[in-house]
Amino acid sequence: MKVIVIGAGIMGVTLATLAKELAPELDITILERLDGPGAGNSWVFNNAGTGHEANCELNYTPVDGEVISVEKALKIHAQFNVAKQFWAYLVEKGAIKDPSTFINQTKHCTLVSESFIEELALRHKEMSGHHFFESMRYSDDFDEIKSWIPFTMEGRPRHEKMAATVIETGTDVNFGSLTEQMAAYADRDLGVAIDYGVHVKRAHRSPAGSWVLETERNGTSTQYKADVLFVGAGGGAFPLLKRSHLPFARRFAGFPVGGRFLQAPVTPEQADQYRAKTYGRAEVGAPPMSVPHLDLRVANGQHYLLFGPFASFKPVLEKGRGFIDYLRSMRLHDIPGLLNVAMENFPLVKYLVSETFKGEQSMLDSLEKFAPGLGDKFNWQAVEAGQRVQIIKDGDLQMGTEIIVSSDKTYGTLLGASPGASVSPEVMLRALEQLMPARLNTEEARSKLKAIFPEDNLEILANDAERYREIRDGVNHSLGIV
Repeated sequence: MKVIVIGAGIMGVTLATLAKELAPELDITILERLDGPGAGNSWVFNNAGTGHEANCELNYTPVDGEVISVEKALKIHAQFNVAKQFWAYLVEKGAIKDPSTFINQTKHCTLVSESFIEELALRHKEMSGHHFFESMRYSDDFDEIKSWIPFTMEGRPRHEKMAATVIETGTDVNFGSLTEQMAAYADRDLGVAIDYGVHVKRAHRSPAGSWVLETERNGTSTQYKADVLFVGAGGGAFPLLKRSHLPFARRFAGFPVGGRFLQAPVTPEQADQYRAKTYGRAEVGAPPMSVPHLDLRVANGQHYLLFGPFASFKPVLEKGRGFIDYLRSMRLHDIPGLLNVAMENFPLVKYLVSETFKGEQSMLDSLEKFAPGLGDKFNWQAVEAGQRVQIIKDGDLQMGTEIIVSSDKTYGTLLGASPGASVSPEVMLRALEQLMPARLNTEEARSKLKAIFPEDNLEILANDAERYREIRDGVNHSLGIV
């Protein structure tokens, strides 16, 4: 069976690697528009690099009155545990030599002001009672919080009331480095072919039932053929879906959102002093994507602080592409849905437009509010992040991701964003289960699946504390998380 994967980002490379591990007989080729793997949204500074496991992100635990919902947090945490199982497998078999090249232990903290102290205390009470979050600590003591996350507290007056939670075993993940190393392994040891500099313009069905891909490289047109096609090309998945003529394609459109961060290099000593990702709370009325956070990042051995995000309305599907590509992806029947989204989400649209015109000084003012005095301590500069494209489905805007598979199981794609890369192994495993169930149901595939994922059942991880702790401790040891 010939399988083509479009996109050599974290999603496409993960799917290809998993597929080859579970079904070595597959003939798999990855087509990538850029010159190397992980160079798009997966690249280290095109995302915040948080190993999302709902330790610190308040938008994963919505509050309604005095009731806090933790269901989404439990799912995301379990998905990230499955992701760590896959990465630990790659480290244990030598596919990745040194886990610190892509994952580093980093405290996950939440910091709130006086108005939200009771809410954070409630969140801690609800979450720390579950084995996923049993190590979460809460404090409203100024000095203790300062010992956890000094950069956010050093410039504050002692009388300012704050509260925070911390989990010591959070992570910072360099998804670009992870993708590069996984692609090298898939190419070198698994026989996955990867063609770079190939722009897939459209995919259509041949009379024989196979997929024909019209591509261009250096001005030369080429055709590829595939029995099964998976599109993991980020925002580029939308125009390909539209041109596929699959009946469900009419239901989907893309809502692109850009983003920027403030970035500053720090010394190893300064990194050791902070070594955290601290998430705050979005301002009242602001969308979840506006949650401010101050992150320690590691890239090629150098440490950085990253603050943001500063979202923006940027009508392009992929960073480096143009507005015309977005227009070409639209169809007349998409226009009512776009207008509906604009009207129903007017505060979001207004927020994105206002953020688009925010200058660097205004960004530094936001940093000053989050971490007083930090703007003067480091050499900050604004950097453009990757482009995320949210799903518009049946005229409604959705925050999240969705796997879509054709009824004949020959076409699959992943649409949307967040938590995205952090849960890519679990999400791509589910995509494979939908695309090629027979291949994954052989005795050999089931045996290999158990070797890669000792426990991929999210409900078991959430309900069996002893089993979860066994898995967690094993993978954390392999990944250097203590």
